[in-house]
Amino acid sequence: MDDIAAQDPRTARIDGRRFAGVSNSAAGQVGSTTVFTYHQEGDAIWADYAGGAVRRGFLVGTRTDDTLEFRYAHLSVTGGTAGGQCTSRIEVLADGRVRFHESWAWESRPGTGTSVVEEIR
Repeated sequence: MDDIAAQDPRTARIDGRRFAGVSNSAAGQVGSTTVFTYHQEGDAIWADYAGGAVRRGFLVGTRTDDTLEFRYAHLSVTGGTAGGQCTSRIEVLADGRVRFHESWAWESRPGTGTSVVEEIR
C-alpha cells in the first residue's frame, strides 16, 4: 500500500492491528489495559478483546470507508455478561497509527457513551 492510501482513513488497513483504550465514558468497561485485535475481510470486521474489567470479548460488524458499525459482547472479570452496539470513525494519526472515535450504547443494560481506542505497537 502506498503512503497516500495508508494515511487515508477510508482505506487505512486495520487487519491484524492491536488497539487499547485511551478514554471512555463512565458507563463503559473498556480501559487502557483492554487490548483489541482487529481483523478485516472485505467489508466484514471482527475483533477479540480482553484486559482490565473485561475477561473476554468479541465484536463483529461491517466497515464502510472510514466508519465501523458493529455489535459487541463480553464477559467481565466479575462473571457478568454485557453487549451493545457501536459506531466508530477511523482517524489516521501523523505517525501512521490508527485511532477509533466511538459512540456506543449498551443493549443489555442502560447506558451510552463515547470512547477512543488507539493502535498500539
